[in-house]
Formats: sequence, structure tokens, C-alpha cells
Amino acid sequence: MDTWKEFEANELTHSAAHHLLAIYEVGEAYGGWARVSDIARRLNITRGSVSINLRTLKKRGWVQTDEHRLVKLSPKGLRVVHSVMAKRVIVKTFLRDVLGIAEAQAEIDSCKIEHLISHSTGQRLVHFLQFLTSGAPVSRQFLRQFRAFQASCPASRTCGVCKGQCLIDELKYAT
Repeated sequence: MDTWKEFEANELTHSAAHHLLAIYEVGEAYGGWARVSDIARRLNITRGSVSINLRTLKKRGWVQTDEHRLVKLSPKGLRVVHSVMAKRVIVKTFLRDVLGIAEAQAEIDSCKIEHLISHSTGQRLVHFLQFLTSGAPVSRQFLRQFRAFQASCPASRTCGVCKGQCLIDELKYAT
């Protein structure tokens, strides 16, 4: 199965997402336009690195430049930024409010995957979060039971999740 190749097929890299976000954030104060030096300062990288990355962003139609070498998100780039920001909020909310991950770790983890999840996965997470926070008796009961659940692993051969190899034990050795 070549599922792993899907990661490489993602047009929006982690770096590109952060460049677009920086352009958006810097541009908010200047009518949408940003200088390369301000983007570099925001990302704590060199102006040269920003310039190199801007070529790719421009080629993909996510940014535009003017005669003064100022940078602005294109309408397409603005849609990408809004999507990334929405996915970050969705994932962070899920990690923090449902799984109980600490705020700082939820921020780090959501930043790592905000640009990788699909639109449909983001939508389904929103619907799941809406269900869990709806106040419906079944959702309140589900959250109460989930939060009270103590992961006591059954024998890994009988565990419906681990199917013969304890995943909790495997996670202990992750880097």
C-alpha cells in the first residue's frame, strides 16, 4: 500500500503554511502587504530563506508581489490560510478538550498536523466536537465515561485495538 506517499503529495508543506501565516499576520497591520524582512523576523529566519520560499508560494498562486517587492496573499492563498487556521483550532480543541492534552502540547501537536489533514477530516472533527459539546444527554454521558475511563490494557491478544501487540507499550519508546 502506498499511503505513505500521500504525505509527499501534499502541496502545502509545514514551511509553506508558516510562511503564508506569517504573511497574513504581518499583512494585517499593513493592508495585507508584507515586507520580506518583516516575514523573516516573524519566522526568525533569514530574508534569503523567505525569498527562496516565496518563489514556490508565488508559483502555486498563493501570493502576489508588487513593484516594491512587497508580498500579499492572493485570494487562493487567503483561502489556504483560513483553512490552516481552522484546522489548527479544530485539532487543538479536540486534543485539549476531548483527549485532555495539556494546552502547550495541544498547540505543538496541532501546529504539526494543521496542514496535513484533509478538508473532509476537518469537517468530521468539527461535527464530532459539535456533538460532544451539544449538551445532549448521550454526549454528556460519553464524555463523562471517557474521562473516567482508566486504560487498563487487556491481554494484547484479546484487545480490539492492539490486535496482538500492545500499542501503549510501543508508544513508550517513541522519540
